[in-house]
Amino acid sequence: MNQSVLFPDLQDWDDTKQQVIFPAQVQGANIQCRISLSRLTELHGEELKGEAEVLAAFEACRFDIEDHVEELIEQEMFDEDGAVTWR
Repeated sequence: MNQSVLFPDLQDWDDTKQQVIFPAQVQGANIQCRISLSRLTELHGEELKGEAEVLAAFEACRFDIEDHVEELIEQEMFDEDGAVTWR
């Protein structure tokens, strides 16, 4: 794991956008990261209902999510708003 990309233990569910939002820190800069509910459901392997289930699934899959998002950051796959989204 590249130690220049750090993931604090913070995450929030955005019900409107159906995404979990979490930060990454790269050389002192904060980058907003997102994973879609459909991708998280695919990783977790079962349907997720409600914020508590979604955040528990995120925590269970955290290392895989962070590894993939780290690759997206290293490849500079940023959205128009500067965030990284795993759809």
